[in-house]
Amino acid sequence: MNIALIFDFKKVPSLFSTKAIARLESLGKVTTHADSSDVANADIIITSWGSPEIDKEILDRCPNLRLVAHAAGSVKSVVTEELWTRDVRVTNAAKVLGMGVAETALGFTICAVKNIFALNSGIHGGGWDAGRENVRELYNLTVGVLGSGWAGGHYIKLLQNFNVRVLCYDPYMSEEKAAALGCERATLEEVLKNSDVVSIHAPAIEATNHMINADTLNLMKKDAVLINTARGTIIDERALYEHMAAGNLRYACLDVFDPEPPDADNPLRKLSNCILTPHLAGLVNNGLQRIGMHVTEEIERFGCNEKLECEVLRKNLETMA
Repeated sequence: MNIALIFDFKKVPSLFSTKAIARLESLGKVTTHADSSDVANADIIITSWGSPEIDKEILDRCPNLRLVAHAAGSVKSVVTEELWTRDVRVTNAAKVLGMGVAETALGFTICAVKNIFALNSGIHGGGWDAGRENVRELYNLTVGVLGSGWAGGHYIKLLQNFNVRVLCYDPYMSEEKAAALGCERATLEEVLKNSDVVSIHAPAIEATNHMINADTLNLMKKDAVLINTARGTIIDERALYEHMAAGNLRYACLDVFDPEPPDADNPLRKLSNCILTPHLAGLVNNGLQRIGMHVTEEIERFGCNEKLECEVLRKNLETMA
């Protein structure tokens, strides 16, 4: 089996540990290309950030291509209609990227509920425990989750370690999935009205654009915490600023903005209880190597499935004979 990595070779060590590379090499011949100029014999192509589209030109040079494994999140940048017409399978690393997002959201949740941000500032300013009265445990609280995809679903699973009620708004989530995750399905209004913490894990689509706006913010508890590790377009930032400047919300913890980076004069920068991080919720630094290992495991699973399918086909043919 020939496996071709077609992205900047300098990125390979950041995504694939030596262990992951060794596992890849145990599956077949591995070659690395800065572009798609020499992939004629590839059975599997691994793409990542910066890879070209897998279009007709590339596919014509890869008659044996069976799988595109995307070592990143969304496959929009590499997938073309031509892939589907040739029955090439596609996988990505959205699952493990979602794990990093969920862990960041949980970190924001604990720090905000325990009022760690304000207490830290107070101590640096020469104080001690002013604000201790606002400390709460992640116990007997209601946590609202907007979206139950890879990130939202993993965040809900992490919350099972705490004694909290979890409400989730996701129009596509079934009762069965909600029960399996350990949450309750709810409307957007119910989530916002009842939650002590609201964590956003929805996609950036037309239906979610400025889903958090002046009207929906007014549904939230005055001392609630709002977390966004999803996409900046989901929140109307001007409305959020005005809502918080009026004394509402305990904290807003934002890892994403619209645009990015936020403008230097973005008023949210002036709010001490608006916690801002530079879009780091997904995997960064050492965490990126989760991606390479996940992609390697996906290729192993793909190979096992192909063997199983071939065995089933062989048995069917024997039965027919």
